[in-house]
Amino acid sequence: MKLLRAIFKRSRIDFFANLVEHASLVYDVYQILTRFMKGEGNRNELADEILRLERVGDDLRRVLIDQLNRTLITPMDREDIYCLSREIDNVLDDAKKTIEEMIAFQVDPTPDLVLVSEIMKRGTLELCEAFQNLHKYPGVAREHAINAKRTENHMHHVYLDATVKLFNATDVPAGYIFKMREIFRHLTRSSNHLNEAADLLLDIIVKLE
Repeated sequence: MKLLRAIFKRSRIDFFANLVEHASLVYDVYQILTRFMKGEGNRNELADEILRLERVGDDLRRVLIDQLNRTLITPMDREDIYCLSREIDNVLDDAKKTIEEMIAFQVDPTPDLVLVSEIMKRGTLELCEAFQNLHKYPGVAREHAINAKRTENHMHHVYLDATVKLFNATDVPAGYIFKMREIFRHLTRSSNHLNEAADLLLDIIVKLE
């Protein structure tokens, strides 16, 4: 009986709640990143908050992995849960790298950086709402996941336009151009990781239905 109680106790971990919390954290980070780009508040404080939340995200992932290792029964494939958490964390890491390089390179936000941060903010909101509906309303989750996937294509076109403008500028130092390109690349990768998370989510929805 003790063994059975232990098994059922270990199976009560709410992986849906963990993933929702992680995805919500990503949305929070990209809201702050957008404020940073727009100059809405103290940029140093906003940067510090992004770095702090990224560490919180790392802890959430560690907790989830520990829960997977201690749980016999999961509401979806163990590997799917692990991969979803990894891709969510990758989106967080990209925001961290963006901020770190902007500070290290000492470059100020531009209108194009404001635009791409807003694109990511909308995309991460769609992903967050997909996770919030995954457990009870997978059909609704699918719609949000599909919307999140549009982020990558939108970002790609904005990235191309921004880099073309950079390289065509005649009054901009070459060093500045390469610094900005690296920052844009981090944000472009964030949309790639967002797309991969949405794809994984869509695969899971098929399995759940």
